Amino acid sequence: MTAGRTVAVIGGGWAGLAAAVEARRGGADVTLFEMAPQLGGRARDVVVDGIALDNGQHIAIGAYSATLTLLRDLGITEEQAFLRMPLRLIDANGQGLVLPSGPPWLAFVRGVLSHSSWSWADKLSLLRAAAGWLAGGFRCAEHLTVAVLTRSVRARVQRELIEPLCVAALNTDVGAASARVFLRVLRDALFSGPGASDLLLPRLALGRILPAPAERWLDQAGAIVRLRHRVQELKPGKRGWTVDGAAFDAIVVAATASESARLVGAISSSWAAKASAMSFAPIVTVYLRSSGTVLPQPMLALAADESHPAQFVFDRGQLGGTEGLIAFVISGAEKWVDLESDATLAATRQQAEAALGPFLKGPLDVVKVVTEKRATFRCTPALARPPMEIADRLWAAGDYLDGPYPSTLEGAVRSGIAAGRAACRSMHEPGSK
Repeated sequence: MTAGRTVAVIGGGWAGLAAAVEARRGGADVTLFEMAPQLGGRARDVVVDGIALDNGQHIAIGAYSATLTLLRDLGITEEQAFLRMPLRLIDANGQGLVLPSGPPWLAFVRGVLSHSSWSWADKLSLLRAAAGWLAGGFRCAEHLTVAVLTRSVRARVQRELIEPLCVAALNTDVGAASARVFLRVLRDALFSGPGASDLLLPRLALGRILPAPAERWLDQAGAIVRLRHRVQELKPGKRGWTVDGAAFDAIVVAATASESARLVGAISSSWAAKASAMSFAPIVTVYLRSSGTVLPQPMLALAADESHPAQFVFDRGQLGGTEGLIAFVISGAEKWVDLESDATLAATRQQAEAALGPFLKGPLDVVKVVTEKRATFRCTPALARPPMEIADRLWAAGDYLDGPYPSTLEGAVRSGIAAGRAACRSMHEPGSK
C-alpha cells in the first residue's frame, strides 16, 4: 500500500475514472479534477426536454473484459447495464449477418454460409479472406489500409459488412483506416472466445453505467472529486509534482489529447507534439421520436451512401429508454458536419422513412442532433500515438494512446487502469520520496 502517497487524476472521462479507482484501490490518496460540470467525458448523458439522451450511441461487446470487471467492482452487473445479444448486423427486412452461438470460428463460418442474400461467390470470398487473416495471425504490414487488406472480398460483402463494420469500429473510412488495428478488432471481437462477439447494448443512460457508480465509489473510498476545475499548470515539486500549486506524488493526465498536450508541453515537448499531431473524426447522433414505434430489433443496420448518412439505428424504447425514441448514428461524419445541421436532419429523416416506413406508427419528431466533432482519433496506418509515460511519475491515460485498439470504451478503461497502477507502482520504486 502507498499510505500517505497522493495521486492527481486530471480528467473525469472513462479513462480518468478507471485510473482514479485503480489508484485508490492501490492505496493512494486520490484527487480527480474535471473541467466539466459532470463526469463521463465523451460517454455521458444529457437531459433534453425531460428525456435522458446519451451524447453518442456507445455499445460494448462481450470481449470488453476490463470494462465489465470494473463495473462489477463498482456494484453494477452486466444485466443491469447492458442487453446482451448475439451479433446481428441485420436490416429492417431481417437481412444481414447473424452469428449463432458456439465456438467462434464455427459460428463465423455458419453465420456467413447462412447469409440469405449473399451469393456463394460472395460468401466464399469472405471465408477465404478470413482464413488468410487467421493463417497470418491477424497481423499485416503496418502501412496497409482496410481497403487494401480486403480487396479480394467481393463488392457486395464490402458494401454490406466490411465498410459499416470498419466505420463503426474505427470511425474511419476503409480507404484510410489501419488494416492492422482492424484485424486486431476482428480477432478479439469475433474469434477470441465464446461470447466475445456478443453485442452489449446499454440499458441505462451512459452516465449511470460508469460515471455515477465510480463517483459514488470514489466518494465512499475517501477520494476527492473536483468538478468545474480546469487545471491550468503542472510543475515539478519538492516531492513530485504540483497541480495548480497543490503537491502530489504522481499525476495521471486523462484529459483529451489537445488538453493533455497543453498541460505537458513545457514538461515533454516530444510527447505533446505527438498528441497535438493526432487528427480526430466526428460522430453525429440524430434523435427522433415516433410515438408507438417499435423496431424489429433494438439495433438495426442501415444502408449508408452519399444521401443516406446513418449506418445504424437504435430503438431506445427497447433498451429501457423513452418509448418511441430512435437514435440514428452517423460515423465518419465529416461530410455531414460540414453541412448545415438541417441538411443532416433532413437526410436522416428521409432515410428513416425509406428504411423503416412499415414500422413507423406516427410522424418522426425531432428531439436532438448531437455532434461530437472530436469523437475518436482517425485510426490511420502507421499512426504515431503518444505513450503512456510522459515523465517520471507523470502518466497519461486515454483511448488515443499507443496501443492495439481504436477509440473504444474498453480502450479507455484499460488505459486508465494501466496508468493508475503505474502511478502507484512508481511510488514504490527505489529513490521514490
